[in-house]
Amino acid sequence: MHTGENEQGLRKIMDMTRLISLVVLVLHFYYYFYSVFAHWQLTSMLTDRLLINIRNTGLFISFNKSKIISLIFLIISLIGARGRKDEKLSYLIAFGYVILGLLIYFLSWILLVAGIKLFTAAIVYMSFTILGYIFILTGGTLLSRVIHQKLNSKDIFNKENESFPQEEILLTNEYSINLPARYKLFDHT
Repeated sequence: MHTGENEQGLRKIMDMTRLISLVVLVLHFYYYFYSVFAHWQLTSMLTDRLLINIRNTGLFISFNKSKIISLIFLIISLIGARGRKDEKLSYLIAFGYVILGLLIYFLSWILLVAGIKLFTAAIVYMSFTILGYIFILTGGTLLSRVIHQKLNSKDIFNKENESFPQEEILLTNEYSINLPARYKLFDHT
């Protein structure tokens, strides 16, 4: 049963998991480029204490672990994504975005070993990682739309959108108005 409250609750959960994904990614940047953030004066005692506590959880045991966790939360947030109906959507376009995004997202570390200054490397690395994240988000949303469209291909309206399911039982009460009408009967089974 789809009610407005259920839809709104699902949307809030999806937004929260996407926010968690972004927070983990920002923590990844903050942890691995702490000296850059310190140079930009974007550190404080509170964030340092928080970062130490998060580090003790094992989130930063390896360079890609936090990025993978961020990606998992992003994928979870995309599971329930639904968009407008579009007949031109295809798996190829969606997979293209996702694959390109994954390549940019995970291969952005090459910029760190390219011999560029730390500050420049940090900015370029963060930019490329965010670009890859956006491509994954776009492709995942498109893929979710395609899957949702394929699963919900049952349309109660006919191809011309000219009829809809009619009440076939005569209902009479003091407020009822019954108009005789013709309609096309379609078997939806």
